[in-house]
Amino acid sequence: MSGEERAEERAEEAPRYSEAIAELRAILEGIEDEGVDLDELSDKVERAAFLIRSCRGRIRETELKVRRVLEELEED
Repeated sequence: MSGEERAEERAEEAPRYSEAIAELRAILEGIEDEGVDLDELSDKVERAAFLIRSCRGRIRETELKVRRVLEELEED
């Protein structure tokens, strides 16, 4: 699978921001549980990293959109 295919697959599975935050909280609770299997921990950490990158991207996109709207309003 190429890098582009992986990126497209990840984009499709990226949840909404609020869902990502809720999932991150659940992952954190799971990690804090001392009974977490090492393989499961690795999967949880990878998923958390994906969710964090996804949230950061959504924040950047939203920030750019808000700036564009504000600039348009200033032009009027």
